[in-house]
Amino acid sequence: MGKQVWRAVVAGGAVAVFTAVAAAPAGAAEGGVSFTRVRVNGGKSIVIGVSNEVAVPASFRMTTTHKWKWPAVFLYRGGAGDRLWHAVETSDCIKVSSGVCDFNETMYFDPSVWDMHNSEAGVWKVGAEVYFEGDGSDFDDKGLTVYVKRNSRLTVNASPEPVSKDRTITVTGKVTRANWETRKYASYGGRLVSLQFKPAGTASYTTVKKVYANGSGDLRTTLKASRTGSWRWVYYGNTTTGPSTSSGDNVVVR
Repeated sequence: MGKQVWRAVVAGGAVAVFTAVAAAPAGAAEGGVSFTRVRVNGGKSIVIGVSNEVAVPASFRMTTTHKWKWPAVFLYRGGAGDRLWHAVETSDCIKVSSGVCDFNETMYFDPSVWDMHNSEAGVWKVGAEVYFEGDGSDFDDKGLTVYVKRNSRLTVNASPEPVSKDRTITVTGKVTRANWETRKYASYGGRLVSLQFKPAGTASYTTVKKVYANGSGDLRTTLKASRTGSWRWVYYGNTTTGPSTSSGDNVVVR
């Protein structure tokens, strides 16, 4: 059964709210509409945590001679009715020429308000649709994909602080990932995470080594202290999880 999609569409300065279970199947669409220049989040992944609303920009061009009520782009899997729940705000027609309009859209994903499932992380297809005045609609699969990912977090601690030169320092940390169903961050074990170092007085970090987190997401490694500087962990993410970088922990070497 397809998810419902709540839509808030701005038209002429007034906000109209629609609820749709599914778009009309492609075979039942009226046609006579084309969508081009479709873009969602600048081609980047959509990364969502457990509490903050995420606003995702989108844009598209619609060409039609039909009288329409509202158009939008959306994310779906399988059939067009299996959509990722979100709110939508769409601009009025930015007229290009007769029958041709550009639209700017914002998709709002709020895990604190709507039930999100961890299984929804991963790749989604991009569709575009328009509902006509009176009755009927048109739906296009745009052949684009977008990754929707669970946010990740990293912590870091380097000790002892300060430390004598050539003595051993221990760098620990933990990698966690958003659990959309519990609305909390949970351990993300087994991840390969990069340890990076930035010497004092320099501007950039360099990867020193890579470490696998244990089953509880804990990170631990030891190194020889050579210079004063900051240590941090970096996780580069995967198809279901966004990247993250810890803060830097400065260690003074005497």
